[in-house]
Amino acid sequence: MATAVSSRWEVTDVAPKIGSAIHTDKATLLSGERASEIRELMERRGVIVFPEINLTDDEQIAFTHTLGTFAHEDGEAAGGKDAVYPITMDSSINPIAEYLKGAFFWHLDGTMSDKPILASIMSARALAPVGGETDFCNTYAAWDELPEDEKAQIEGLQVDHAMWRSQLYVNPEPSYALLQQWQSRGKNTLPLVWKHRSGRKSLVLGATALSVLGKDPTESESLLVRLRDWATQERFSYRHTWKLGDMVIWDNTGTMHRALPYDHKSGRLMMRTKLEGEEAFA
Repeated sequence: MATAVSSRWEVTDVAPKIGSAIHTDKATLLSGERASEIRELMERRGVIVFPEINLTDDEQIAFTHTLGTFAHEDGEAAGGKDAVYPITMDSSINPIAEYLKGAFFWHLDGTMSDKPILASIMSARALAPVGGETDFCNTYAAWDELPEDEKAQIEGLQVDHAMWRSQLYVNPEPSYALLQQWQSRGKNTLPLVWKHRSGRKSLVLGATALSVLGKDPTESESLLVRLRDWATQERFSYRHTWKLGDMVIWDNTGTMHRALPYDHKSGRLMMRTKLEGEEAFA
């Protein structure tokens, strides 16, 4: 695997087509002097791991600001101030923990928005004894390696996305009242193939993908599942096994991710910040 080394800065690829690890120190990260390199590497490799960097909440917030605009999403801003957001199944810490169960299925964040977040930054504060790894896949690479005839067939397709579709993975038999609550969030029509301003293209898939416009339900579901299987195969993927203090940042516009199962009473706790989106789906 390729490695480049300079003072307090070592970059190593962790999988062939996705993921790099950067071994550095807090001072270097918080200075912002490497911010442009981090952003370039994130766009190119999709996922960056900072092993056992052990940033505090305030340091993670400061680091996030070096990379772009700090994202405040629903329920994630504390009194209008920048804050880390707890990712946990403990409802006493996160009141919407039940909703977070959708994260156990392949997805990208922000499919209900025209401009999704650019990136997530997550740090490990407490781990489950078993499970709880995070899977990532590179949706740029998945597009690039599709056969050319298949690219031609799918490039112009549009897909309806809906939050309620992802919640059915968790609760396949909701009450009618709960389904109505989910469906009140509406739906969003997105391209199946995202043509980025950089000129690169990526697949837009995941658990919120409801139906392909112009196709009957059977054909639509078959296409979405087949492409998900393609994009998430091992050669496009990286599984991160967390250690305490690890911080991982991923390009939300060119990857999908999911958490692997673990005991929800284990106390597993991740702290997340985000970067505001800079590019609309196109």
